[in-house]
Amino acid sequence: MTGRAVTLRLKRSYLVGLSAGLSLATMLSGCDMAPRYNPTKLTLPAQWEGQSHGVLQSAHPSDDAIRPDWWTLLGDADLNRLEEQAMRLNPTIQAQAEAFMQARDVAMEAKSHLYPQLNGAASGEKYKGSRHRLWRGAGAQGPVYMSSEQYTGTATWEPDFWSAIRNKVRMAKQGTQAEAAAYALARLSLQAELASDYVALRGLDAQDAVYRDSIHYYQAAVQVTKMRLAGAIAPGMDVSRAETQLYTTQAQETEVRARRDVMEHAIAVLVNQAPASFHIAPISQLAFADVEPPVALPSTLLERRPDIAEAERRMAQANRAIGISRAAFYPHVTFNAMTGFMDNGFDLASLSNSMYQFGVQALMPLFQGGLRRAELQRNWSQYREREDLYRATVLDAFQEVEDNLTRTTRLKTEAQQQGNAVTAALRTQTMTMALYTGGLTNYLDAVVAQVAALNARIALVQVQTRAVDARVELIRALGGGWSRAELPQSDKIMPFHPLQYGNLRHAAPLGGITTEGDPAASDLTSGSANMRQPLDISGAHR
Repeated sequence: MTGRAVTLRLKRSYLVGLSAGLSLATMLSGCDMAPRYNPTKLTLPAQWEGQSHGVLQSAHPSDDAIRPDWWTLLGDADLNRLEEQAMRLNPTIQAQAEAFMQARDVAMEAKSHLYPQLNGAASGEKYKGSRHRLWRGAGAQGPVYMSSEQYTGTATWEPDFWSAIRNKVRMAKQGTQAEAAAYALARLSLQAELASDYVALRGLDAQDAVYRDSIHYYQAAVQVTKMRLAGAIAPGMDVSRAETQLYTTQAQETEVRARRDVMEHAIAVLVNQAPASFHIAPISQLAFADVEPPVALPSTLLERRPDIAEAERRMAQANRAIGISRAAFYPHVTFNAMTGFMDNGFDLASLSNSMYQFGVQALMPLFQGGLRRAELQRNWSQYREREDLYRATVLDAFQEVEDNLTRTTRLKTEAQQQGNAVTAALRTQTMTMALYTGGLTNYLDAVVAQVAALNARIALVQVQTRAVDARVELIRALGGGWSRAELPQSDKIMPFHPLQYGNLRHAAPLGGITTEGDPAASDLTSGSANMRQPLDISGAHR
């Protein structure tokens, strides 16, 4: 048998072995070392304790209990415009969208290791040796110049025997879903914060209107005391008391204006506007719609809250990490191959200048001083930690719902009671001032009545403001119309396919999340949200 025949037989045997190895790799690649994922089953209450007062009604689980544009329930056109602008231009939301897109790219990076890694290389060198180099004898005819041309292609593939790579891909996909939930949570938080700030601003407007109305009343009272002093039928102390009440109320009104300015600045930042160029015209009284959001059953809260969905996806990630650390105990196998041409000139036509190599490498951890076991134990602990955090998130969510159910129901009753107090206080103020004008009582009684009336009116505005804010917070606690079904599906997460090389600046939108910026985002000096109508306090109490 010739040497060439032996070589061909050895090559054929090696290829048969390589094919068998690849077949075995394909069969073993289905081994998943991650434990079966069983999310924590929580026993939940059948109804909300805060609904026992009968103010709110339950919605069926299949109902869209709260609309995604839930703030429209408040019936304020200015708030609607502000929310729309914030959703388009707020930089925090846009940054969160970029974090989601980066998570998609991380998933693509993990998936790329399932494919063979192909590389090409080309090199060329030219060398010159010294004619008088060591051991070059006199009269030597060996070459002094040498050139080399080399063109190679390499391929490396790691068969995923123990699903370590697949589990990394699944982890990355679950991380992307968690980022999508974080994006939804950021949107909901922004919507609720903007609505709460706007409600607080309008509450300060209503307080300012009350103070202005009271200032007009106190200015008239000062004139009455001065006229009585001029007629020698009242002491100068009455004038001093009336002026003290007037100036104190003016100072309180100035404080309310300062707080309003600060709240307006906060709203400006939320809608991507510089505070110096942003203004919302004041109003005279609260005018929000008196609506109550339908409240779904407690069991549906797990599907409605984006923070709960994020915590659950983090827990699923930790479960997959256990499979990756388990796979580290088994052999790590890599197939590699290289082929190409090398010559002292550009000559690819000659097969005699070709070269190749192929092989298999298996790396088996034998003793590492407990490194792998420590990693596995740590991943189990991290999974239990995520499980505990998930349960804590659910408990916090239930507390927020119960708190705001209680606030909504109690504040509605409190507003009615405070309204009765305002009616009585205004009646007392009117009667006391009439008695004083007629000389039947002293001005101290009038001051006491005035203070009581002003405090009652301010307290009523504050209770009404808190009641509206409680509804906003209740909607936020219920998920703000979000549903877990909005999370991106696992098979649609990848931002591009392996052979796509164009349109990579922005990934295609997914789940309503896009990184395509709005050109108006760079304009911080003006916006459609500016509202500059004049103040109207015609509806204020006199």
